Amino acid sequence: MTDLFNRARFIMVHPSHPGNVGAAARAIKTMGFRELCLVAPRFENVAELPEAQALASGATDVLASVRVVDTLAQALAPITLAFAMTARERVLGPPVCDIREAATLSRQHLLEHNEGHVAVVLGTERSGLTNEDIAQCQRICHIPANPEYSSLNVAQALQLAAWELRYALGNLDGKAATPAAGSAEVSSSDEGNALASNEKVQAFLAHWQEALVDIQFLNLAYPKKLIPRMQHLFTRSALTNDEIDMMRGVCTAMIKAAKGQLRKD
Repeated sequence: MTDLFNRARFIMVHPSHPGNVGAAARAIKTMGFRELCLVAPRFENVAELPEAQALASGATDVLASVRVVDTLAQALAPITLAFAMTARERVLGPPVCDIREAATLSRQHLLEHNEGHVAVVLGTERSGLTNEDIAQCQRICHIPANPEYSSLNVAQALQLAAWELRYALGNLDGKAATPAAGSAEVSSSDEGNALASNEKVQAFLAHWQEALVDIQFLNLAYPKKLIPRMQHLFTRSALTNDEIDMMRGVCTAMIKAAKGQLRKD
C-alpha cells in the first residue's frame, strides 16, 4: 500500500504565496503522501519562509524534501499519468474527468503498471494552468463545485485531490494490490513493454515535430492547431518504451528521406 502512495506526486506550477506551499505540504501529509514538487516558485527559498513553515504545521518534513524545478517538463519527467486540475473549459485539450474519476483512474493505473507514477498538477493562484501546461498532461481534471462560484484556493484544491486519491488507494477491501487478469502489468525486467515516462514522450514529440517540418507537412509559420492536436493524441495514448523507440525510428527515417539520405532499392 505504501508503494502506491509513494508513486503519487503533487505539482504546483509557479506558486507565488508561501502560505499555500506550506498548506499544500500539510494537506498531502495528512493524506499519507510525501512528494510535493514546485515549478519555478516566486520565491526560490519558499519552503523556508516563515509563512510556509507556519501553515505546514507538523508537515515541515514534507517541506524540507520539496523538489524545486525550473519547468513543468522536469516535474513530469518520471510521470506516466498526469492530471491537470483546472476549472476552466478548454476548446482543445486532453479528455476531461472529475476528481473522483481521476482518483479511480490513478488507482487502476498504479495497480496495473508496476513502474507507473501519477501526478496531480495545479496552476498558479491567479491564472491557473496554461494551455501549454495542460498539453503535457494526459487528462484534464476538475472539482465539481457551485457553478456560480467555483473558485477554490490552490491549497484547498490540492487537499481535495489528496483526499480523493487516498480514498481510492486505500479502498482495496483488504485485497492485495495486484492487477486484475488481463491487465497491462509488466515486470521490471520487461522494460520495453513498460509505459514510457513523460520525459520520453516529450522528447519523441520534439523529434516528431522536427520530422514533420522536414517533410514539409508542418509549417511552423502557420501551424494552426496541428501541433497541440498531435500532442494530445500521443500524450493520452499510453505509449510504451518500445512504441516510443519505434516512433523515434520513424522520425529518423522521415528526416533522412527528406534530406535524400535513404538508399533506394
